[in-house]
Amino acid sequence: MSSSPSLNTWSDALSGFSIGWFPLGLVIVAVIPLVFIALYALTYGVYGERKISAFMQDRLGPMEVGFWGILQTLADILKLLQKEDIVPTAADKFLFVVGPGILFVGSFLAFAVLPFGPAFIGADLNVGLFYAVGIVAIEVVGILAAGWGSNNKWALYGAVRSVAQIVSYEIPASIALLCAAMMAGTLSMQQITVMQAGPNGFMHWFLFNNPIAWLPFLIYFISSLAETNRAPFDIPEAESELVAGYFTEYSGMKFAVIFLAEYGSMFMVSAIIAIAFLGGWTSPLPNIGGLELNTMTSGPVWGAFWIIMKGFFFIFVQMWLRWTLPRLRVDQLMYLCWKVLTPFALISFVLTAVWEIYR
Repeated sequence: MSSSPSLNTWSDALSGFSIGWFPLGLVIVAVIPLVFIALYALTYGVYGERKISAFMQDRLGPMEVGFWGILQTLADILKLLQKEDIVPTAADKFLFVVGPGILFVGSFLAFAVLPFGPAFIGADLNVGLFYAVGIVAIEVVGILAAGWGSNNKWALYGAVRSVAQIVSYEIPASIALLCAAMMAGTLSMQQITVMQAGPNGFMHWFLFNNPIAWLPFLIYFISSLAETNRAPFDIPEAESELVAGYFTEYSGMKFAVIFLAEYGSMFMVSAIIAIAFLGGWTSPLPNIGGLELNTMTSGPVWGAFWIIMKGFFFIFVQMWLRWTLPRLRVDQLMYLCWKVLTPFALISFVLTAVWEIYR
């Protein structure tokens, strides 16, 4: 099996792509498409989920606004913009108003360290992976503020469930990501991606280059579902028990911001999975014989394409699981976290350390 390139070699190779060498205009032109792609992905994540769920249930989904209902999401946004901003009389108005904002900020701050290519990264922090995991904790504050500020028992139940769930599942998720950090020898998300680049394409990715990587990969993916309150871990939003969970009392743009934060978190955890285990912005195609497939599908633009496609794939899997698996009970959720995922995460951590020492 071919070994991955050294950190210094790839750092030298990418030095020419440093943002400092680009004219400001070129950087703006390059970044604007990424911004629109991100907004498109988050906005139409709702449309995608409605269509995917419809096909799985042998329905058509939204069909009225635009061809195949493609403009339905824009119509919903216009509707939400025009809706009255209602604040319950008995609510804590300050917490009720700032809750969605904290959720939105916590969801999107992690995007600063996501590398979309050799040159497309907001901040290449040497502790980028640690930052991305830690910044998610802000969402807990927003959820608790929204649930408590609503002065509604169903909203408070949903908020408490969500906080307990997110805090619990952060432990196996963080341990699983530490395995990827050990494989790369760095916490920089850009350098973790660089360590998985090479002419053999996907064979350099940790998931295929390390026999232990499958375990932390599965642990983090399952934990990420719980951290984003996705099925089968959507207990905080259990419609049959809690109406709509911590956002029961929200309407209008506050409701839209909460959903935007949810789909932003879905893409964030999907991108982290792609970066930590599936090569991030690197091409999956290998150079075969005289065909330089990997070389032809590498570079800044191709890099953005690959990581966005990998992110979309995991978002699709999250939607697929939502309409396939039944919701867990609270005791089952905690059992899975503390008695299954956390022990296996610790085992994978030890096995990864042993593999990296003796390979």
